[in-house]
Amino acid sequence: MEGEVVELYELDYSDLLQLCSDKCIETNDSSITKSVMENLGPEGPGLLAITGVPEASNLRRNLLPLARKLALLNNDRRKRLLKEHNLGSDVSLKNPNRNVSSFSMQLKYEQCFERSDCQVDDVEFDNQNDEVVDRDEFNKLGCTFKELGYCMMDLGLRLAQICDKAIGGQELQLSLLESGTAKGRLIHYHSAVDNDIVREAAKRNGQSKARDGKGNKNERLTLTQQGVESSNNQSNDYGLWQQWHYDYGIFTLLTVPMFLLSSHQEAAASANNDLPVSSEHEFPSPSGHTYLHIFDPKKNQVFMVKAPSESLILQVGEAADILSKGKLRATLHCVCRPPKEENLSRETYVVFLQPAWSKQFSLFDYPLELLALSGQQWGACNKGTEQSRQVPEELSHEIQKIVPPLLSRLKDGMTFAEFSRETTKQYYGGKGLQSNR
Repeated sequence: MEGEVVELYELDYSDLLQLCSDKCIETNDSSITKSVMENLGPEGPGLLAITGVPEASNLRRNLLPLARKLALLNNDRRKRLLKEHNLGSDVSLKNPNRNVSSFSMQLKYEQCFERSDCQVDDVEFDNQNDEVVDRDEFNKLGCTFKELGYCMMDLGLRLAQICDKAIGGQELQLSLLESGTAKGRLIHYHSAVDNDIVREAAKRNGQSKARDGKGNKNERLTLTQQGVESSNNQSNDYGLWQQWHYDYGIFTLLTVPMFLLSSHQEAAASANNDLPVSSEHEFPSPSGHTYLHIFDPKKNQVFMVKAPSESLILQVGEAADILSKGKLRATLHCVCRPPKEENLSRETYVVFLQPAWSKQFSLFDYPLELLALSGQQWGACNKGTEQSRQVPEELSHEIQKIVPPLLSRLKDGMTFAEFSRETTKQYYGGKGLQSNR
């Protein structure tokens, strides 16, 4: 699935601090704030990239390769490691047919404000073969996970403050603080080689009754509550790791992904009980973009997201859309597999910022034309868009069929908890639009 490339607006960390300062220069404030709101608003992509964040590059470089290593570990050893570092998972890690492995932790704002910096050394390399040195690599897993998570929570709070200033009031920032926590998730999107390794390990361990990769209902509901539904159907026409959806929190912060090129020798080593094998190498994106794709319903157009290397991406969720009365735009997105790169995996770290479960939503003053945007209206506002840039009709209809419109899930006076339950139900419940996908 191809589309136009959108290069994200770059907000430098120093400018972000300046915007949040009481001493900010008025002209600079208005110019940059305008650009932020244009990119996060209804006419923009609903995303931006934050560059120059201190220590973010080092933390990312240390943390992301551990996603794949954890995914391929022996189940018993992984279970001990996750317990030691206070991590859980949103998927059944015993499922040999899973296409995504996810490792999660609740992050508290209180600890974010009180934290002392975690000392994380740079990754060590063997100069002869440029491979990562395997030296107590999981020792600082939990520390690194939290430190990068707290960094991203701080960015989200600052962006909420900037948006609040532009909109008026303090609705977004207060809603985040009232929730008390955010959800951090380290995600490994499996390559075909990874799938072979996991299945071979399962056979050796006597897991003869391999599951079908769909997981049980509770597992899927937990995983998808923050928008991490994988495409378990390998034969789907569009090659997705993650199906089309909206995140329904306030902001999602995520690292630019790391791609790892795995050796087919690993699968052979797995068959001979030689795991773990550490022969993966970071690999440039085959297309130069992130493989995060967004869909603009108004233009009936898919965009491939490109972001500066090692930047952090902020994405708008539906709660921000609702609380801002449509001044911020929730982003409809998916994650695609790189075609013809079956031994390429994708690693990323995501923090979901949401309001308190008890936060009540009001539809007063929310633009009705945005609320009523549904499948029948998609593409109705695209008169200025070149036909060649629009997505094929088949794909447009497919997206419309599996993404329930906001109006069908949101009622005036709903709490965030009620809205999230209804959203999850309509996406993935027994009769949900993606329940059999």
